[in-house]
Amino acid sequence: MSYAGSRDHALLRHAGPTYFPLAFIARLPFAMMVVGVLTLVVAERGSVTLGGLNSAAAGIGTAVAGPLLGAAVDRFGQRRVLVPVGLLNAALLGSFPLVVASSAADAAVLALSVLIGATAPQVAPLSRTRLVALIRRHIDKDRQEKTLSGTMAYESAADETVFIIGPFVVGLLASAIAPWVAITGAAAITFVFVTAFALHPTGRVEPGADKTAEQQAPVRELARLPLVTVVVGTLGVGIFFGATLTSLTGFLAADGDGDRAGLFYGVMGIGSAVLALGSAALPQRFTLRARWLTFGTLLLAASIALAFARSETDLVIALAILGLGVGPTLVTLYSLAAQLSPTGRSATTMTMLGSAIVVGQALASAVTGAVVDQAGANAGLVAPALAAALVVAAGLAHTTAPQHVEERELLAA
Repeated sequence: MSYAGSRDHALLRHAGPTYFPLAFIARLPFAMMVVGVLTLVVAERGSVTLGGLNSAAAGIGTAVAGPLLGAAVDRFGQRRVLVPVGLLNAALLGSFPLVVASSAADAAVLALSVLIGATAPQVAPLSRTRLVALIRRHIDKDRQEKTLSGTMAYESAADETVFIIGPFVVGLLASAIAPWVAITGAAAITFVFVTAFALHPTGRVEPGADKTAEQQAPVRELARLPLVTVVVGTLGVGIFFGATLTSLTGFLAADGDGDRAGLFYGVMGIGSAVLALGSAALPQRFTLRARWLTFGTLLLAASIALAFARSETDLVIALAILGLGVGPTLVTLYSLAAQLSPTGRSATTMTMLGSAIVVGQALASAVTGAVVDQAGANAGLVAPALAAALVVAAGLAHTTAPQHVEERELLAA
């Protein structure tokens, strides 16, 4: 991680030189899962609606199991949970192309999608948990907050980059080779890199390493309004991702180019990655709440422009502007979650956000797919604007939500 290394060499030294590349690659399958399922089912079974339903099924599995996975990690540690879950997920992903291409009933395919989502290894939140523990163990107290802020910015930027690269890779592989290659590749990455991530020396971080077990906050603290609005805002970003990709797929599929949707989607990653990585350099007086509303509003404006796109050129321009809004917005949401996480519940909090992205992406894929099939591709392009409106509404709710004194101090920092 070049940013963290320049900001604090001590963190890079204690994490090890291979940690950040490994953690980055290991989170790719999570970003490829929903899009890969959608692309493969549409290609093999010829229905955007069925593809969207399978994406939603994967999201449901993640919604149910994701926070439980985080809670298990908080209690038992990462290695004991992540190794078996990762191996099971790799096996399920590897079998999915065979099941979809077979004569198996649609219900069987949906059930397998649920299991894929339920066993998805959420590397990103677990990486954050490890790094927070390392910072609190090895970084001088007077530098901890600054290092933590920079690290969370990198992690959020890495998430944003991966959620752009993942669909892009799926689209590239589907166009160049075949749709099944993306899912098979995700299975191979999970088997190799998620296992390596789980067994990395940083995985020895024990549950409660940052706080003692006696200090762990009660579960009800996860339902406090400021944190709930952050989760809802993240859900909106997930809905935006799913609605954008599915509407693009429908728009391009009308001309027989549906497999290129991931390539167009990747256009959004240019400005998104740059601004996400640069978020840590924004002045402190530009508060997280202000960033949420500012970049969320930009996201909404660009989404409205996307709704009126009628050519590939219009799509490219709108997607490029969308990237300028979605990257910093996601960085801001994860930074707020890190600050507002209840004591001893960091893994649970981060998996809640990770699940919200996948659930939103999956549900939006299902609904937008049905809209495209019933009302046409142009109607589907309206869905991203609705998702962006939810992001902005959650930001307004967060701004007006009552904050504890310590939370106000964190948000102003």
